[in-house]
Amino acid sequence: MLVKVILIFLCFMALIAFIGRALFPSALPPVLRKRQDPPRCNKCGRYLIGQKTCPCGGKAR
Repeated sequence: MLVKVILIFLCFMALIAFIGRALFPSALPPVLRKRQDPPRCNKCGRYLIGQKTCPCGGKAR
């Protein structure tokens, strides 16, 4: 009986989490948000891998 109550509680919490993410997607922390596109240099348009500045002197957008 106790196991059944715990499983129902966990299913209910998962349902509330799904509804919350569907209604308020911007409420997610920045780490969990999906990026729209990879970072690129503002000046030359190169993809930036593992750095925030480009050798040409531009910065990521």
